Amino acid sequence: MKELEVLLNKRWVLKAQEKELYYKVRDSLGEIRHFASDKLGCQVIENSLLVKLEKIPAVPESFMGVEVFTSKEEYGFLCVLLMFLEDKDAEDQFILSQLTEYIAGNMPGETVDWTVYTNRRRLIKVLRYAQSQGLLKVTDGSDDLFMEDTTGEVLYENTGASRYFMRNFSRDIMEYTAPEDFNESEWFNMDEERGIARRHRVYKRLLFSPGMYRGEGSEEDFEYLKYYGRRLTEDLEQNFDCQVHIHKGSAFLLSGENCHMGEVFPGNNAISDILLLCCKKIQEKIKGKVWKTQNDEKVLVDILEFEQMLLEVKEEYGSGFTKNYRVMPEGEFVREIREALEQYTFIKYEEKERQVTVYPLAGKMYGRFPKDYAGGTKSEQQMAGE
Repeated sequence: MKELEVLLNKRWVLKAQEKELYYKVRDSLGEIRHFASDKLGCQVIENSLLVKLEKIPAVPESFMGVEVFTSKEEYGFLCVLLMFLEDKDAEDQFILSQLTEYIAGNMPGETVDWTVYTNRRRLIKVLRYAQSQGLLKVTDGSDDLFMEDTTGEVLYENTGASRYFMRNFSRDIMEYTAPEDFNESEWFNMDEERGIARRHRVYKRLLFSPGMYRGEGSEEDFEYLKYYGRRLTEDLEQNFDCQVHIHKGSAFLLSGENCHMGEVFPGNNAISDILLLCCKKIQEKIKGKVWKTQNDEKVLVDILEFEQMLLEVKEEYGSGFTKNYRVMPEGEFVREIREALEQYTFIKYEEKERQVTVYPLAGKMYGRFPKDYAGGTKSEQQMAGE
């Protein structure tokens, strides 16, 4: 179902931006809704503006945030922006100073000081993200002027899509008292006894996350795989170009070349190459019994020992890295590779315990250079070795 893959891969399909695709997806809504409702428990929103599959994860992951955001203030600005747009119709226009005044009056905590460059930069980042998602259009002006000075103005137009950006809740969220409450739903509670919610969780964890692991999320999910794993595998492999691998303590959906659902690893970039080499080194440590796997197939490693392994990768394979990574200081290299490994859920840093959890995903793939490949030019190799 290619149209279903489109909705799994994108936030939504906006009619104004992709008219032909919008109608193509709409024509397949019957089949899409059946799969979304029966397998995922996800709502499909369809109207004159857009088509959207509400992709609510069973287990929230850190990589599911807005990738370009680097501070909680940016998330706060986005929420207040959505509040600001809630009272505006599609094609309504407003100027930037109207928005900054609204944010200053509604942002929780201290009043936002727009004379501070960092605040202006963060707001422009949020507005550019909103434009990229189809929430806003710039009608006149440049946001660079506001970056330089508080008097800079931009004329924006509301598309109307902002009302469908956030998920719909079945209860008033003002009643929630903990972050975990956002994972709950009256609908899920109603069907828990029938096992419907369990099926939805398993399908979601395989489709929305790099892998699912025993001990994370509900223990019942692996019971479902035990009894219905073969049926689930046939179902997913019939609908998508993929392979489903089910193990004692983990399960994965591996995408084929013709499967397009979200970001795929490895990508055609330098960081993917390095992560694959890290996986190779991890597998060597396990095969050599330097690191031992637990009953749940995970590996627990001291933080310093793990970071030393990353430096071993740089020392052993660094001549094949791009120049940026070859000359990168050790501390910066460790930090960047560690964060990338964690983003793709190969590992999880446990700061309090001073240990790293290595997930079974690290054992599913690895990379290597050809034996005769030296890497880089001679001058670059000499520079890297100085």
